[in-house]
Amino acid sequence: MRVGGRRRGYYPPLEGTERMVRTILIYGVLLALGALGLQWLEFQFVVRTHATETYLVLVALAFLGLGVWAGSRLFRREPTTPFEPNEKARETLGISDREFEVLTLLAEGRSNKEIANKLDVSPNTVKTHVAKLFEKLEAQRRTEAISRARELGIIG
Repeated sequence: MRVGGRRRGYYPPLEGTERMVRTILIYGVLLALGALGLQWLEFQFVVRTHATETYLVLVALAFLGLGVWAGSRLFRREPTTPFEPNEKARETLGISDREFEVLTLLAEGRSNKEIANKLDVSPNTVKTHVAKLFEKLEAQRRTEAISRARELGIIG
C-alpha cells in the first residue's frame, strides 16, 4: 500500500545525516560551555560572598597536601631483609641449639610451662636451659637476657 507516493514501511536513506550530527555536536558543545560558564559565575559569587572561608579551605588543602607529601618522604620504610642470627656470637658464648630455641621462645614472651609444652620437655629442663642462658649472657633476669641477646644479634 502506498502512502503519499511512498511504500508503507519504506524510509529513504537519510539525507544530510552528517549535517545533522554536526549540528547536534555544535549545540552540545554550546550547552556544555554555557553550563560551565554558569558554574564559573556561581563559583565567583561563592568566592566573593565567602572569601575568608574559601581561602582558609584552600590553605588547609595546601597544608594537607604538604603534610601527606612530607610524611611519605620522611617516614618511608625500606624493605626489611629477613633476620639472620649472629652465629659467631652464639658459638663464642657456647649457646646450644636447644638453648637457642628456649631463648627465642623467651623472647616471644612465653612462660616456662609453655616452652616445656612446645619443646616436649619438662619444666625443670626449661629452667635449667634458662639458668644456663643467664650465665652465658651474664644476665640476672629474662628481660636482661633477651636484651643482651638482641644487642649481640643472636635473636631478632
